[in-house]
Amino acid sequence: MVRRIVFTSGKGGVGKTTIVSSLGVVLARKGYKVLLVDMDFGLNNLDVVMGVENKIVYDIIDVIEEKCVAKQALIQDFFENNLFVLPSTRGYCKRKFGSQELIKIISEVEIGFDFVLIDCPAGIDGGFRRAVECAGEHIVVTTPHISAIRDADKIVNCLIGNLGVSPKVVINRIRGDLVVGDRMLGVDDISEFLGGEVIGAVPEDDSVALQLYFGGHIEKCSSVDDSLNMVADNLINGTGKLFDCTKKYKGFVGGIRRKIRGRV
Repeated sequence: MVRRIVFTSGKGGVGKTTIVSSLGVVLARKGYKVLLVDMDFGLNNLDVVMGVENKIVYDIIDVIEEKCVAKQALIQDFFENNLFVLPSTRGYCKRKFGSQELIKIISEVEIGFDFVLIDCPAGIDGGFRRAVECAGEHIVVTTPHISAIRDADKIVNCLIGNLGVSPKVVINRIRGDLVVGDRMLGVDDISEFLGGEVIGAVPEDDSVALQLYFGGHIEKCSSVDDSLNMVADNLINGTGKLFDCTKKYKGFVGGIRRKIRGRV
């Protein structure tokens, strides 16, 4: 049975779209058929991150306006045959619609897929409510920064209070050197504050910046790729393992790495 998972965040800039796209790639590499759905109708860029913006003929608004059938709007990834994108609108969206229209579209295209990963707009406005009502599972993405954690806490409480669901958490852009030096909150501290199950700890990595610049996939065997493989395994098998972002910054050699990283 297909699993619909929505990824949300309290604030923008935490890397939610990058997590959605990269996790989709990782799941596809494991042999699962994955659909990425962009439900950010204001500041959408999932197609850009995936490098498929030039392949768009129809988008999700065209489907709602019945200019095409839902399957015509799907875009296959350049590199992974099991990975598809349903893009958001290419311009400013003026049409009013609710979660029921979106649920109907997903129901039409999800047949044959194993995972539907939904990129939700940040915040708790109408776009957030539309997206979270389309999914059966919910993941909150945050960074270790105080403002992001505080906003993530609002999202967690909103999901628990309004939908009665307990979301899982992915912590993105962790600087292991700062955590070891007690200058950034660690995974355990953030987990305790948010109260949700942490299923992902993703380190800060320059390869992600290259992905965003050029459009495409994260580098295989990079620290981000390794951490997202653990997230995928947690989703599939419930293994509960997290990437240790602090490991290479411990000990004598780790101390040297911390000094070098601190100057960059």
